[in-house]
Parts: sequence; C-alpha cells; structure tokens
Amino acid sequence: MISQGLGSAVRLVQIMITEVLKCGGTAVDATAGNGNDTLFLARLVGPGGKVYAFDIQEEAITYTRKLLERHGAARQVTLLNAGHEELDKLVLEPVDAVIFNLGYLPGGNHALVTKPDTTVTALKSAIGLLRRGGRIGMVIYTGHPGGTEELSAVEQFTSGLDGARFNVIRINYLNRVAHAPVIIIIEKAGALHESQAAAQNP
Repeated sequence: MISQGLGSAVRLVQIMITEVLKCGGTAVDATAGNGNDTLFLARLVGPGGKVYAFDIQEEAITYTRKLLERHGAARQVTLLNAGHEELDKLVLEPVDAVIFNLGYLPGGNHALVTKPDTTVTALKSAIGLLRRGGRIGMVIYTGHPGGTEELSAVEQFTSGLDGARFNVIRINYLNRVAHAPVIIIIEKAGALHESQAAAQNP
C-alpha cells in the first residue's frame, strides 16, 4: 500500500512515478531494500509489464521476493542480486521509470550503504535507458555517514544535465531537521518539451 501524506518522501516520489508508469510499462527499482518500492512498481506495470529490482544484499532480495509472492506480483519482476552500478549490463531495454531509495536497508546493517560513485554510475545508466517522458525518482537520506556526500554527488551530476532535454527538480522539507530526506526528480523531456525548448533557443 502506498504510504499517505506529503510527510513521506517516498510517497512524493511515488506520486511522480504514477503519472508516467502505466500498465504494460517497464521500470527499475535500483535499491530493492525491503521490497516496498518494487511492489509499488509491479502493481503499476501489471502482469504484462516488467520490473527489474536490484540489491547487493541477498537479505533484501529475499525480503522482496517474499513480499511480491505474498501479493501475487512476482511474475512481472526480475530480482537481481547485484549493485545498481551493474544496471547498464543487466537492463537492456528502454524504461519508463526508475526509483532510487538511497542509504541503508531498513532493519539491516547500517554500515552497508549506497555510495556516491556507484550511485552516480547507476544514475547515468538509468538516464541512458529512460524513454521520453519517463522519470527517475530519488529519495536521498543524509543522516548517516556518507549521506551528505552522496547527495552532493547526485546534485552535481544532475545540475549539469541539458535543460533542453531534461527537467530536474529538488524537493526538500523546510520545517524539518537539516538531515531530512531530499527528493530529486529527473524527467526526460518529451517531444513537446523539446520543440518548445528549440523555439525558445533557435
């Protein structure tokens, strides 16, 4: 079930993804974790769609598999016990949406966290696979060691994307503690957006 309220960063990303991922689509969960994002994507694409779910921890893959089976959504999901930096080698088709939920596995080993270099590598691959009009949603947590550096690396990379081809927005909570999660949404501009950009920049 989708968590409710704007107080959930995950919920905000899901809202953004719901607009572009439809039945029969293709999506990637770059950080399967406890499986909730994977299940969310699997429900959106339905039995005729496809979801690739990555996690370097076997424990997370097991959690995710059991959750999918419990909800009858395992058929459309390919579970990959691999780091998301392997995305370009294991996903060979265009995708409509990608979710990154960065940090550590909830309830797992907090010393095992996503890293700036591998996250940016995965993000580059995801952008290369994204269809026009597709979106990447990222929830970035900064309260753990390395989290601020990961956010900085993602911001540095995404701020350099061509504005005529990509829309990049950042959402953060103004009335929360400094290390509240940050949301970044990347949208690959569709044909309409690109023609408008061309008209503005002849």
